Parts: sequence; C-alpha cells; structure tokens
Amino acid sequence: MKDLSLQKKEGISLRLRDHIGRFVLILLASVIMSVNMKSFVEAGGLFPGGFNGLTLLIQRSVQTFLGVALPFSVINFLLNAVPAIFSFRLIGKRFTIYSCLMIVLTSILTDVLPSMPITNDILLICIFGGMINGAAISLCLLGRATSGGTDFIAVALSQKLHVDSWNYILLGNAVMLVVAGLLFGWDKALYSIIFQFASTQVVKILDPRYKRTTLFIVSEKSEEIYEHIRDLTHHGATLFQGTGLYNGQPRSMIYSVISGNQVKNVTKEVRRVDPKAFINILKTDQVAGNFYQRPND
Repeated sequence: MKDLSLQKKEGISLRLRDHIGRFVLILLASVIMSVNMKSFVEAGGLFPGGFNGLTLLIQRSVQTFLGVALPFSVINFLLNAVPAIFSFRLIGKRFTIYSCLMIVLTSILTDVLPSMPITNDILLICIFGGMINGAAISLCLLGRATSGGTDFIAVALSQKLHVDSWNYILLGNAVMLVVAGLLFGWDKALYSIIFQFASTQVVKILDPRYKRTTLFIVSEKSEEIYEHIRDLTHHGATLFQGTGLYNGQPRSMIYSVISGNQVKNVTKEVRRVDPKAFINILKTDQVAGNFYQRPND
C-alpha cells in the first residue's frame, strides 16, 4: 500500500516538474521572440514566416493604406483561432494549451515592449534576427508546443494524418512574401527569405526530435540492455548472434534506431549495465516503416 502511494506521489511530482519545465521554456521563448520582433524584425521591416509574418503584413497594410493602427495581439489571436481548434482535436489539449500560451505571451509582449532597434544593417538584421527567431522556436518545440499558426497545421497533419505538409507551408510563406513585395517593395520580401532561411537552419540544428540515430551494441548482457532501451525510448530492437573473430567467442549484437535526443541517456544506461559493451553510433538520414515518435501532447 505504501509502495502504491509512493508511486502516485512520484508520478505527480514528475508531471508537475514537466509542466513547470514546459512553462519556463515557453515563457523564455515568447520573451526572446517578442524582443526579436521589436528589434531586428521591426528595424528591418521584415516579414517572418507563418502567422507572425502574416499578422505583421496585415498590421502594416492597414496602417499604411487606411491609417489605422491595429494591435498585433488582436490580429494574431483571430488568425490563430481556427488552427488552435484544429490542433485541439487532432493533437491534444495540453499541446494546444501550451501553444496558445506561447501565442498570447508573444502577442502581448510584442504590443507592450517598446521599439528597440539594434542595428540598421539589413544583412545583419536578417542573419542574426533569423538565428534568434530560430532559437526561440527551438525552445518552444523543446517545451512540446509551437508558436502557433502554420505550425499547428504542420504538426497536426504530420502526426495524425502522416502528410508531409511543410512544402505547403513553404508555399504559403512564398505567397505571403509575394504580396509583401508588391505592397512594400521587393527588397523587404527578398531579405525576409534570408531571415526565414537562417531561422530554419537554427531550428534544424537545435531540435533533435526528428533526427534518427542507429545503435549497434555488442555486449554479453544484450537482453538486459534491451530492457533499458525499451523503457527509455519505447523503441524496439533486433538481436544478432555472431562470433568474435579476435578470440572466436560467441557474441550478440543489438541493432536499434532511436531519436537523436535519446542517445545520451541510452549510452549512459548501457555503460552502467555493461561497462565493457562496444557501442557504434551512426547518424541515420531516413527511416522507412514504423518508428515511435513521442506524442507532442
């Protein structure tokens, strides 16, 4: 009875730490993104990708052609309303709630913070602004949430319907930049492409969730090692039996493909179980077939 009560308390403690960790990451991401919007993005007159860029395009268009100053937050909330419902049904409530928290914090901070230009060099603005934007998005993804808008759609279609939607998102951003180029000049639109490219490259480097790693583990304790791989990653493995050519002794080898962000914990457990284990870690570019992906929710 005590053990069951202790397990419940540990479970509650783990969930609480998880929620606190996600909240801190999202808070930090929203602060970085909003500061970036009021410094680099605003100073360069750029249009970042997704609904943040679309919000800025609408805001600047109404200000320029109608002389009406609309708050960033109001436009952003309205644009994200439908994708948020879409995400709630297809992905999960916690993922959607944390993503909405990111949207609300970023929108309010963008309206509240004063303009703070750092440099007028447009190329520096594109490169460093894009890198900072990518870092903010990566923190948000690490907190298992998104910055909203098109990311809602992309994650939902990829996770639930197994549809590669990123090309459609890219096409949508291209259409937005064409409109921005027609209204505000092609230089802003073209520089925005550099900004978006820099942002994307940083996200690819910092977000290891979609990277795959192949492990070949030679050990005399293969079954015990596999139990740890299964518990830590929820991935399967294949056991090969062979002979060590150096001494002619029978050997067993585990073959498993796991996510890139799980390698450190797995290798640590393998070393703990069998300090003499031989581990070969290979980068995997593509995997076809069933591959467990941790739910975003």
